[in-house]
Amino acid sequence: MKKLFGTDGIRGTANTFPMTPEIALRLGMAAGTFFRNGGDRRHSVVIGKDTRLSGYMIEPALTAGFTAVGMDVTLFGPLPTPAVAMMTRSLRADLGVMISASHNHFADNGLKLFGPDGYKLSDAIEMEIEKLMARALDQGLAAPGQLGRAQRIDDSQARYVEICKATFPRGMSLVGKRVVVDCAHGAAYKVAPRMLWELGAEVFPIGVEPNGLNINEECGSTDPRGLRDAVLRYRADLGIALDGDSDRLILCDEKGHMVDGDQLLGLIALDWKRKGMLRSPKIVATIMSNLGLEKRLKSAGVELLRAKVGDRYVIEKMRADGCNIGGEQSGHIILSDFSTTGDGMIAALQVLAALVESGKAASEVLHVFDPAPQALRNVTVSRGSDPLATDKVQQAIRAAEKKLGKTGRVVVRKSGTEPLIRVMAEGEDLRLVGEVVDEIVDAVKLAASGAAIPETASQNA
Repeated sequence: MKKLFGTDGIRGTANTFPMTPEIALRLGMAAGTFFRNGGDRRHSVVIGKDTRLSGYMIEPALTAGFTAVGMDVTLFGPLPTPAVAMMTRSLRADLGVMISASHNHFADNGLKLFGPDGYKLSDAIEMEIEKLMARALDQGLAAPGQLGRAQRIDDSQARYVEICKATFPRGMSLVGKRVVVDCAHGAAYKVAPRMLWELGAEVFPIGVEPNGLNINEECGSTDPRGLRDAVLRYRADLGIALDGDSDRLILCDEKGHMVDGDQLLGLIALDWKRKGMLRSPKIVATIMSNLGLEKRLKSAGVELLRAKVGDRYVIEKMRADGCNIGGEQSGHIILSDFSTTGDGMIAALQVLAALVESGKAASEVLHVFDPAPQALRNVTVSRGSDPLATDKVQQAIRAAEKKLGKTGRVVVRKSGTEPLIRVMAEGEDLRLVGEVVDEIVDAVKLAASGAAIPETASQNA
């Protein structure tokens, strides 16, 4: 069983286990050892990061680990996660690493790994790397003449901008469109405004002044209040909010209404079906996606397949079932014709193309379906605790499922990136949905050490 890797790599508070320089060093040595695949050629790894202060600590430790086992290192500096995945494959690297904790607070950081095909590593490979990380630090070292070299390259951002622009329909322009983009003071703070401007839009960038401490701070996809204000203030046609590493997004229409990943999945899927771009009559979402999306797609002859939460699981199911569209309600949108992982800007460009083609306002185009009543509440628990394993919580879940019957559903799960239990229910009656969520939340709180546990903000949809 994996101890360090979670659903999205290794993540934690910077300078505390497991996000320490020693773990980064060990990871570099272990992953470098695993991905050296023989032959006389030099082996290489590419490394990108977001704008967190702790990136300055993690990056050199990783570099030391990789070079110590004989791998050459190419450093990109601040660059979105999907760009690192693309560059891993484009530069024929053996491995890619992104230093980021995505949408988390600046104090956290993480390590996401991509194989030579640009896809996130499988659970089996992560387990093998963990085993190698447990070795003594003097094992597997390269001879003095075989140590790796490290270099920084300056054109990675320009390459990524051009790759993204190539996904926009040829001959189409954003001239006349007013677009606000909130980069969350994160990895896309340079590339996102640039690609929109080069495509012709009038761009109003916010969240583009990173200082190492303000990533995702009251901005970006996790806090879109600033985006909404800017859209209304600048009379924009569309607002785009990215997270810290730009692998997810949410949108804001011209009226200030927020649009989640489910609506974006529906829009892109129906648009691609109309254009003949849908590889098969099905797409992949997660267990959290709204029933309204499933019903709307079914009415258009598109089946919605559901995967576990986490873009890596969505991608695995996409590959297994031959789908080229997948994503999550949170805004991870994976379009495998263009990218091997979630890419906020590529998804945004597909939406902008649909807006241009339709000639309609975003508020019309982005309302694809009426969501089924849904309630989601997050309960903070202590790290390592498992209240879901208790009889009382399981009884509360079964009772909720019985109340909702065949017209509703309940999803209760641990977050893969934060010490939270997420409780979601949906059905036909919003009052009943909220009631059963409250009952499960109360059971989780009671089961978690018997003390009152602070609860994060609730959300009803």
